[in-house]
Parts: sequence; structure tokens; C-alpha cells
Amino acid sequence: MCGRYQRRSDKRRIAEAFQLGTPDEPDSSVDLGVELGLAPNYNAAPGTMQPVVVWDEAPGMRTLRMMHWRFLPPFCTDPKKLDTIHASAEKLLSSGVWRKSFLYRRCLIPADAFVEWRRVSPKIKLPFVFAMKAGEPFGIAGIWQHWRSPDGATELDTFAVVTVEPNEIVYDMTNHNRMPLLIKRSDYERWLRDDNAQQPPVDLLRPFDSDQMKSWQVSTRINSVRNNDSSLAEPCPDSKTASEADTAQLEMFGGLTDA
Repeated sequence: MCGRYQRRSDKRRIAEAFQLGTPDEPDSSVDLGVELGLAPNYNAAPGTMQPVVVWDEAPGMRTLRMMHWRFLPPFCTDPKKLDTIHASAEKLLSSGVWRKSFLYRRCLIPADAFVEWRRVSPKIKLPFVFAMKAGEPFGIAGIWQHWRSPDGATELDTFAVVTVEPNEIVYDMTNHNRMPLLIKRSDYERWLRDDNAQQPPVDLLRPFDSDQMKSWQVSTRINSVRNNDSSLAEPCPDSKTASEADTAQLEMFGGLTDA
């Protein structure tokens, strides 16, 4: 359910795609992206610092902040004991962990692709990358929370990726039961603004349209967080559909099964 994603776009493209800064000050929006000195990340993983788009009420514009990918609620005393990299859309309003952040602290994670795996045996899982057909960057929905350690020595802005049921392309390629919530560009403003907590954007909590997406198999090198280079975005030389990949892998490993 999106344990990794890829951000290939440079600083300027992110600033333009997410309209950072005020609409009537295009130069300032580009500067906001440049200040962070972003480098491409082909294997963005939980537990790392990543750029996140938020609505900054003071200047009244979208800005970019660096945040820690593991949501830490205020009551957390030991971050290592929490598995809070994902927030299920179905629990955003019912869970005390997520509710306030969903109402008041929504964000967008700039991405060019996300990764899901198809498990073909207990020891083998094949990575597939999902992106927009036109190749443009997109926003993964998230919620965020500022966290301070009990001793006050550490303060972090932290986030979780919101997940929903899979659309057809994700399910067909991976047989996975979840996918990240992707927000259409026309809905960025609604998702980011928190000026109507009485009517949160629950209608946006739905799978993205499969017809606008594409997918391909990538190298299993992406399975290790130690690998992070442009080759992780390239299709395998013999890239296959999920069912074809199943057969090829099982033949390679002598007919392994899940039994």
C-alpha cells in the first residue's frame, strides 16, 4: 500500500505542478522549491525526510516543507513502536489518531510514481511502478502532525500516506488490497485548505481513475532501500504483465508455490 514512491521531478517542475506560492507571483513559487535544494529520489521510503505540500494560512499560499514519513501523534513517546506510515481512509474520522489531522492538517506528497508489489511466493515479490499516462507529477494525499519528543529535544513535522481500496490497474497488476489516495489537480485546493472542518472532503476518498494511469514492472533492486538511482524507474528488459511475471518467476525458481 505504497511503502515506496518515486520523485523524479526537479524543483522547478514541482513548484509549477503544485502552484507553490500565490497564483499572481509565479517567480516566488519557483523560489520556494529552489530553497529546499531537492534532489530526485527514486526509492523514497518510510522513516526518511521528504518534501510535502501544505497550505500556509499566514501568507495564504501553498508551500513546501520537509517532513518525516511516519506519522507521530502527540502522545507518542517512542517512534520506533508505531507503524503509522499509512492512514486508512475509512478510519480518518473514527480514529482519534487521525481525526484532527484529517480535519485540519491535510497535505500532498509530490510524486512521479508509486510502487506496489505482487507476491508470487513467500520469498518472492515483484515490484510494479504506477504513474500517470501523460507522465506528469501528481499529489499523494497525506495528513500531518507536529511532534515533540517527551524530553523536548526533538521536534518534527511528520506525515502518513492516506490509503484507499485499489483501482483496477493496481489490483490487476499486484492483487493488492490497498493503494495510495491520489488527488486530482483540480481538487488540490479543497484537499489542502482546512477552512471548513464541518464539511471535510470525504468525497475525495476514492480510488483514482485507472484510465489515467500506466504501470510497468521494475527491477527487484528497488526492494532494498539502500538502492536509489534512476535505473529503478526503468522497465525491466523483459517487463511483463503480473500473470506473465508469475509464470516466469515460478519457472526460474523451480516451480515455487505459496504452499
